[in-house]
Amino acid sequence: MAFTLTVRPEAELDIDEQYLAYESKRVGLGHDFLLCIEEALDKLLRTPLIYRKFHKELRRIPVRRFPYRVMYFLNGQKVIVVAVFHVRRDPTSWDGRT
Repeated sequence: MAFTLTVRPEAELDIDEQYLAYESKRVGLGHDFLLCIEEALDKLLRTPLIYRKFHKELRRIPVRRFPYRVMYFLNGQKVIVVAVFHVRRDPTSWDGRT
């Protein structure tokens, strides 16, 4: 079963903001963050159903090495990423993104 990936603009903004924040801390760290995001998205496309629902239809996958989660939901064969959030961020702030 082949899935397609859609990353919403809000999630792209989350990724861009964190990239810049990590890059300002140490040159190259932002690039490492992007690589780990890509790894999570690749894993997500291969096996999106193994991650359980935690809020309505929303699922999440952890990002290796970084305290972030990729939040997504499935719509048929589409994997739709709605947010990339820090694990300590207030979860109600992404509630309106679904």
